[in-house]
Amino acid sequence: MVNKVEMHNIEKSFPGVKALTNISMEIRPGEVLVILGENGAGKSTLMKILAGVQKPDSGQVFFKGQNIEINSTKDAERYGIYMIYQELNLVPHLSVAENIFLGREFSTKTGFIKWKQMYEEAENVLKRLNLTIDPRTIVEDLSVAQSQMVEIARALSTNAEVLIMDEPTAAITNQETEELFRQIEKLKASGVSILYISHRLQEVMEISDRVFVMRDGAHVGTLNTNETDTNELIRLMVGREIGDLYPKVRSDVGEEVFRVEHLSIPGVLHDISFSVRAGEVLGFAGLMGAGRTELMDAIFGGNRSMTGDIYINNKKVTINSPEDAVKHGMAYVTEDRKKTGLILSFPIDLNITLASIRKSTKYSFIDHHREEELAKQSMDGLKVKAPNQNTLVSTLSGGNQQKVVLGKWLQTNSQIIILDEPTRGIDVNSKREIYLLINGLTKAGKAVIMVSSDIPEILGMSERVAVLSEGHLTGILPIEEANQITIMELATQDTRI
Repeated sequence: MVNKVEMHNIEKSFPGVKALTNISMEIRPGEVLVILGENGAGKSTLMKILAGVQKPDSGQVFFKGQNIEINSTKDAERYGIYMIYQELNLVPHLSVAENIFLGREFSTKTGFIKWKQMYEEAENVLKRLNLTIDPRTIVEDLSVAQSQMVEIARALSTNAEVLIMDEPTAAITNQETEELFRQIEKLKASGVSILYISHRLQEVMEISDRVFVMRDGAHVGTLNTNETDTNELIRLMVGREIGDLYPKVRSDVGEEVFRVEHLSIPGVLHDISFSVRAGEVLGFAGLMGAGRTELMDAIFGGNRSMTGDIYINNKKVTINSPEDAVKHGMAYVTEDRKKTGLILSFPIDLNITLASIRKSTKYSFIDHHREEELAKQSMDGLKVKAPNQNTLVSTLSGGNQQKVVLGKWLQTNSQIIILDEPTRGIDVNSKREIYLLINGLTKAGKAVIMVSSDIPEILGMSERVAVLSEGHLTGILPIEEANQITIMELATQDTRI
């Protein structure tokens, strides 16, 4: 049997970093090969070389036994190699249909777009994934999860022979994940090869035929999925035992710090009330579209149409903007680190000190030496992997970018910490480091609100679990009464009753 794709002795370096060292791999027809490793292991770099986004310093690529050169994404697509990017590679001001068929538009001989046909075909592709998104919707009006599904729909609309998926389920619901897996099985049956990057080990065991494990830019092993387990995969990834995945330390919960009463946003959120105490993690669960991120944006001053009352330390406060929220001792690690958490064109030090710039100023002038000093302390404490604090944030792996976002808000020494999907798209070791950081926050008496689509994460790290369904708060459970079934029952509750 001729392998669909082979990569031989691939090497790649960036300034100050050896990204890939002598990597060789084979992709067989009709299989799911998971590429597994910590953030910064080189997974995305290797896949971007295959997809024509980056060029290797050395090495060869073979397609169906023929030595080929891939110098651009067009070259890759000519061989039927397509990539779904973790970063979302959509054009925000175009419609869903235009994005799905970008570069492959339906047009007449004279160059006019056949809009009716394109919308109909886009709707057919979306229906394959059981999506009800209107193909005329402008992409910038979609949520992160919806945008991710449009990326997947675009890939499925091509005649792909090799499909690369970089964290495709990071922002989508369990139901959407199941639908995606059904589509993957159909693609496999038709001979399509799937290269799949994921940090979700349970998902890896479910979907993969083989697992290609990387560590520090090198290949450390390839295993048949039916002959391994998650413990062995973790050992290969990190080079050691990782310990308990959710190292939750139950803190002594103190007095109420933060309270919301009767919060509403017309058509989005309906009469929501909850409170958080010192030393507590209040987890928020719910399906896509339930209103979790909208709720976090609202309490941080991001929605002027909000009604309701907010109390901090039993004192009613007015929060009309994120600046007001910061002044009242709140911090907010947003869902989309690239879009709203970081300035990608800035170096690490400027990002880390962004929310606490007064710490680095003297007589209204910025003390750059102090700024670098604070950034270095934060990088060391959070174990950010980068050459130095002047490294551009855009060059960091997802896990290290997330640590920079956390470092930025930790500099503010806030009392109330909102974490929206804090471990989305990062590796198991970085996740554990963030969980230990959350433990440190609660031990210091901080009140933590954590939104997550990963129910085991919510169960592993929370004292109580609040559940939203269609903009309604359907229940708040003490952790002793919370499990996957009770949470899903509340998350799917019909709020019209």
